[in-house]
Amino acid sequence: MFRNPLRRWLKGGQYRPTVMVKELAERDRRRMLKHFLALERGDRLLRFGSYLGDEQVAKYAQGIDFSRDMVFGVYNRVFKLVAVGHLAFAPKETKKSATEKERVAEFGVSVSKSARGLGIGSKLFERAAIHCRNNDVDTLYMHCLSSNQTMMHIAKKAGMQIHRDYGEADAYLKLEAANPASMLQEAVEEQVATLDYALKANTRAAAKWLDKLPGRKNKL
Repeated sequence: MFRNPLRRWLKGGQYRPTVMVKELAERDRRRMLKHFLALERGDRLLRFGSYLGDEQVAKYAQGIDFSRDMVFGVYNRVFKLVAVGHLAFAPKETKKSATEKERVAEFGVSVSKSARGLGIGSKLFERAAIHCRNNDVDTLYMHCLSSNQTMMHIAKKAGMQIHRDYGEADAYLKLEAANPASMLQEAVEEQVATLDYALKANTRAAAKWLDKLPGRKNKL
């Protein structure tokens, strides 16, 4: 029996699509903003640590520096951005870290309500962690509200050290040094995700073109 390599076999005979994590760029900024604005009030609170209005969310999205930070995303089958992971780099002094490396990294993630329960947040974290390893960063941080069960789950699953204080939590993970296997893993995952991204983008463009054909709507 043929099995789609882009799907995972689960107990009970169910299939779950493999999570494709793609590095995002300037061309994705508009969809990133749309994703952030679609987050409900409670989700914005958990993602940003405090509630941000639409104007503040837009300012955050427009302020992301793709030349400095790394942003990863997950697109669903209809080419909708359903998750964003922001990996921000900063000098080690900002976190009072014991690392001897020049930089540390902080990770933040948001997943659309429609895409939860699929392990997307954990997959985004794994991609961020391996990118840090391969770029000479050995300490990865997450800061969130203690009530953010999703982030707490990701942190515990990754084996992060967690410190709670006044309703907030700081978690950090010491990363191993890069090796040929980690380099190859990141390269392969990005290449596969890029192919998936192109396929979904082209399929979406073709669907829009077909919808514009005369009489198309009358046939639907």
